[in-house]
Amino acid sequence: QVQLVESGGGLVQPGGSLRLSCAASGITFSRYVMGWYRQAPGKQRELVATITRDGNTNYADSVKGRFTISRDNAKNTVYLQMNSLKPEDTAVYYCNAVWLSLNYWGQGTQVTVSS
Repeated sequence: QVQLVESGGGLVQPGGSLRLSCAASGITFSRYVMGWYRQAPGKQRELVATITRDGNTNYADSVKGRFTISRDNAKNTVYLQMNSLKPEDTAVYYCNAVWLSLNYWGQGTQVTVSS
């Protein structure tokens, strides 16, 4: 059974930081491209960042320079370090794992940026 379990969300003030984690089980983690997506109320789900099994990264323009995605293949975990958070970063953040035709999603974790 495949599970992607996100953690680390919460309420933070503008300018603050959060670190999201996604622990994977039931997959050969090192094969997968891992990603973070987010969905704000009334909006479509959008890409935040991805990281390949070789560590190559890709970011949405809106988070470049503020967010960092990383992975620890020994721990089957992908991280998203979020700095300089803005109110527009408020959303449910989802972990994603893709390999060939296989595509899995976590249940999401809420991030709220507000004073």
